[in-house]
Amino acid sequence: MDSKKILLLSLHTFSLTGGIEKVCRSVTKILSDWSVTLKNTPAVMSMYDEKPDTRYTANTNFKGFNGRKWSFLLHAIKAGLNADIIILSHINLLSVAWIIKKLKPQKRIILFAHGIEIWGKLSPWKTSFIKNNVEIWAVSRYTADQIMIRHHIPKTQVSILNNCLDPFFDPPAAFKKPKTLLEKYHLPSTSKVLFTLTRLSHSEQYKGYDQVLATLKDLPKDVYYILSGKADAIETKRITDLIAANHLTGRVLLTGFLPEEDVIDHFLLADVFVMPSKGEGFGIAFIEAAACGCNVIAGNQDGSSDALLDGDLGTLVHPERIAEIKSAILSRLEPANSNQHAIQQKCLDTFGFQRYQENILKLLNLSSIPSING
Repeated sequence: MDSKKILLLSLHTFSLTGGIEKVCRSVTKILSDWSVTLKNTPAVMSMYDEKPDTRYTANTNFKGFNGRKWSFLLHAIKAGLNADIIILSHINLLSVAWIIKKLKPQKRIILFAHGIEIWGKLSPWKTSFIKNNVEIWAVSRYTADQIMIRHHIPKTQVSILNNCLDPFFDPPAAFKKPKTLLEKYHLPSTSKVLFTLTRLSHSEQYKGYDQVLATLKDLPKDVYYILSGKADAIETKRITDLIAANHLTGRVLLTGFLPEEDVIDHFLLADVFVMPSKGEGFGIAFIEAAACGCNVIAGNQDGSSDALLDGDLGTLVHPERIAEIKSAILSRLEPANSNQHAIQQKCLDTFGFQRYQENILKLLNLSSIPSING
């Protein structure tokens, strides 16, 4: 068995619920199962978390700093100097790796590349440091391409590691609309439901829900749209104004933040999960929807193509072509075009946690892992 010490440095792992945090949790679970080789070195250090979710890791393998940045920096450097491999969950942690590498040049540094955080302009020192010192694990081909094109990172430094379903994601065995949600949202039992789950931010208007709203007014009146996710005040007003302008009041439900324990029921309620985004690094929500047997529609201009297996797991559309989105929705609402069990099984086979473990072990050049309990 390999005896390498591996350290994951993160910003948030358990205190937020976005895609990057979900990646951190999955990797944390893997490193926790590897913790027998870590001795007294924490498997994970998080700048903003306080405590871990002990399903993923024991308290002894996790150290949260609750926003104490200087304390995190000092402890991360010390732990990194004692580790063989340092994995960075976000490019904003690159300065920690720079210090470690200056002190011990032989350290292996790995950086996760998710999406917009690394597509944009980088400071010259970051680009230079990455080119000469860092392996990149990109969550999709699109993210990998953006890194190589925009920052001229050699292809040999970039590996593609698609995201996975959470190790504790419990896919449903049956695909029945939850009666409790039909009643909660006052929806007829015969209604058709479109669903989008994403962050609603005024500064990130690339998720495609505007296009869904523009499409909805031309869809049959029994089609409803549930738009879920934490929203800022400016975006909430903009969306409600769009709903009123398109005469969609009563057909669009803004739920706000959706607790994780309620997400699967909403995928079961939905006939189609639709998010024709232009800026997804990967899109974990797509594979979660597919794992619940839900029809999925995504954009074809970003990392969503990886999540939908180039169309094998759902329908890819041009995110700016309203007619194309409308046609895809109408097609996916037809019962004959839905094979829920096949969608679910293909998703579980491709994006299950066990496959992700195997991919990470291969990238880390590790031959085996101690007892896996996830």
